[in-house]
Amino acid sequence: MEFNPMSLKEKRFLVTGAASGLGKAASILLSRLGARLILVDINEPGLRDTATLCVSDTALLPLDLTDTKSIKQAIVEAAEKYGKLNGLVHLAGRSYVAPLKSMNIKTTEDVFALNAMAALELVKAFIHRNVCSEDGNSIVLISSVYGHVGSAANVGYAMSKSALHGITKSLAIELAPKKIRVNCIAPGFIQTNMLDGISASFDPEYHSRISGLHPLGLGNASDIANSVAFLLSDMSSWITGSIMNVDGGFTAQ
Repeated sequence: MEFNPMSLKEKRFLVTGAASGLGKAASILLSRLGARLILVDINEPGLRDTATLCVSDTALLPLDLTDTKSIKQAIVEAAEKYGKLNGLVHLAGRSYVAPLKSMNIKTTEDVFALNAMAALELVKAFIHRNVCSEDGNSIVLISSVYGHVGSAANVGYAMSKSALHGITKSLAIELAPKKIRVNCIAPGFIQTNMLDGISASFDPEYHSRISGLHPLGLGNASDIANSVAFLLSDMSSWITGSIMNVDGGFTAQ
């Protein structure tokens, strides 16, 4: 029998943000490692596209995660229909670039709702007796290097991502008795459509300046997907409460 310590066969995970970018890359990799998936995103056509690239059992759950009151019921119903979960990955997120004097409170609240509050509601749903498997389980949240370091005109986004660090550490302690691990990945800049959209708002040299902040260059979605798979697998069974920097050396400087 071929030995694969990263195998995720017989496990089921919920992945948010699965319609594009990091969520799409993670979903495809997890499926190739044998995991069964429930894919979550507000973009239903994008979910269907991701599902066509997955090679394992895949269910779609179109859901607006900023409507935090609807999350628990939707997750519980999905688990009752498709089977209990061994973990979840919250990859859905939104950037927000605005200097302090231009920050819009409603936009800031929406960003915080998706990036941070949705994470809390997802975990609250996950620990429901009809959702969480009786086996060891793993939760992976996605923050940012801007949860560690400062950046002008980024306070709204940084606030939401810094919150995930506190959420990760506190929940890791609270949920350890339930055999649930909670970890967080803090990516550097990844070459995605989100980065392209941010770059379009600045001068033509912005992209090269951002790349220069990373000793190993800009990352790819696969770099984050690999880290997600590791934290979901039994290879990381003694890791909880960690903030894993996957940033090409950005925060090492």
